[in-house]
Amino acid sequence: MASLSPPEEAAVSYHHRHSKRYPSNGVESVSDFAKRPKISPPPKQSSFISPSEIESEFSHHDPDFARVNNGSFGCCPSSILALQRDWQLRFLRQPDRFYFDELKPKISESRAVIKRLINAEHDDEVSIVDNATTAAAIVLQQTAWAFREGRFEKGDAVVMLHYAYGSVKKSVEAYVTRSGGQVIEVQLPFPVISADEIVTRFRNGLASGKTNGRRVRLALIDHVTSMPSVVIPIKELVKICREEGVDQVFVDAAHGIGCVDVDMKDIGADFYTSNLHKWFFAPPSVAFLYCKKSSNGGGGGDLHHPVVSNEYGNGLAVESSWVGTRDYSAQLVVPSILEFVNRFEGGIDGIKKRNHERVVEMGQMLVKSWGTQLGCPVEMCASMVMVGLPVCLGVGSDSDVMKLRTLLRERFSIEIPIYFRPPEEGEIDPIAGYVRISFQVYNKVEDYHRLRDAVNQLVREGFKCMSLDS
Repeated sequence: MASLSPPEEAAVSYHHRHSKRYPSNGVESVSDFAKRPKISPPPKQSSFISPSEIESEFSHHDPDFARVNNGSFGCCPSSILALQRDWQLRFLRQPDRFYFDELKPKISESRAVIKRLINAEHDDEVSIVDNATTAAAIVLQQTAWAFREGRFEKGDAVVMLHYAYGSVKKSVEAYVTRSGGQVIEVQLPFPVISADEIVTRFRNGLASGKTNGRRVRLALIDHVTSMPSVVIPIKELVKICREEGVDQVFVDAAHGIGCVDVDMKDIGADFYTSNLHKWFFAPPSVAFLYCKKSSNGGGGGDLHHPVVSNEYGNGLAVESSWVGTRDYSAQLVVPSILEFVNRFEGGIDGIKKRNHERVVEMGQMLVKSWGTQLGCPVEMCASMVMVGLPVCLGVGSDSDVMKLRTLLRERFSIEIPIYFRPPEEGEIDPIAGYVRISFQVYNKVEDYHRLRDAVNQLVREGFKCMSLDS
């Protein structure tokens, strides 16, 4: 037998350790507290992953940094990276055989895992794409064609939250505005006091979109917003869209899978996308786009990948499985990631629960130390929490937060995103700067203590953001 390379050895070792406990088809559907099928660890689990094993899985992280920003780029354990490398080598050894015999069946296996994870009805409702930005382009491209081909009237509306991710806003501009659609941005409050505030403002946004006899053709709603980070009452907003006659609902859940409960039958949207590389331990980059089969050509019938290949016209799932020669390995390790998460007590649901509890605990610790507040009620947080910075730091602009973020990175080795909230008229000494902390399985309490102490040191030094301009 030929000798194996280190990545191959790691992959073989991983399968040898876990194949008996986690067979490839050893996934159960159970009805748990959310009353839906869930992917759970096998019931005869003898032992769960240990703290030392977790530390080893993420030993490639820079040990000098407090990495409390999992929400931006996610993380991938070393055992999955080794398996990814094995897939890359299998392609490079004999590309033709890999393309003709292995690629599509293996992508189909990954789609089947995702289908079970999200409780979709049909296999062809799930397409694998690079990221949520690509998924947004697919859906918005369809909307643009409807305007250009006269199926939607010029001036009909697309309603979106003003919390929407920047690239998605740009995609709406590129596809919808240029095609004659009117974009209604629902202004949301921050800090958020309750979910009712969001529901009320969303209803008002739909009403605005329907003025003068217009129709709301698409509602674009976040599940977990990025900055500021808030869990949106997604099921209630989808229900309102149905009551108000909105044609289609697209949920942008870049932070969805691995962060919040994701159940397509329960949520009821026409389209739903989520990255797997943020909170589901996948290597960058891989995401899914769910297209409800009964929704106006859903399941990919009237949707097309923006990169046109020879698979054009064969359905979105097939189109997405081949967009030209590229590295598909991130898509192929999805079944192995399910095996990895099932090494944790409670599987992915257990990870979500513990991450939520710990990030809230760390957020409340920072609030107590800094004398500030959280950006929303704890029930509207998932694995990320917004924490107010001390007012005396003088955060007064988007430029300030970028400079402060760089300072924390370069001086204190802390990676943390910061949000600027413009003060409202009449506010006196408002909290204008908020950090967004994340908690993932590799994080330690010491990471958040370092952030706490760094900010407290800046306060003691009399630091002001305006000093960074000099």
